[in-house]
Amino acid sequence: MPCRSRREVRARPNYDRGVSESSLAELLRARGLRLTAQRQLILQAVLDLGHATPEQVHTAVREVAAGVNITTIYRTLELLERLGLVTHTHLSHGSPTYHAAGEDQHVHLVCRECGAIDEMDPELMRPLSDQLAGERGFRVDIGHVSFFGLCARCGDGEKT
Repeated sequence: MPCRSRREVRARPNYDRGVSESSLAELLRARGLRLTAQRQLILQAVLDLGHATPEQVHTAVREVAAGVNITTIYRTLELLERLGLVTHTHLSHGSPTYHAAGEDQHVHLVCRECGAIDEMDPELMRPLSDQLAGERGFRVDIGHVSFFGLCARCGDGEKT
């Protein structure tokens, strides 16, 4: 899978885009909340962007609804995470990166040079994960595993 810049907006087919407006409304109603256009736009932005910081979600949402402020983005992302629709990981020293919770777990590969985020099949981590479980009783949360380095474009093996 080719590297993608964190700033690039691209729909990701492996993300669970099946959260309908009615199912989101039901989840919110069960918590005594209502479906707002802002909540729906924020969830859709996360689904469309794949991996996105709150600031990137804010930029995407503002293209449709200019009045949505960054505080609303943060609060809504926290709500969507409590509802189990999105999850976050830390891919840098800055803001958390959100992505759909319904996707397959994966290990993140983050390029320190260009900021691209790629994914790796978590099965490649199985031997290490099993060893940690056996020797230390430690269970790895694959969704929060990130490797930092240089992608093929930025490293010695640059491809054109």
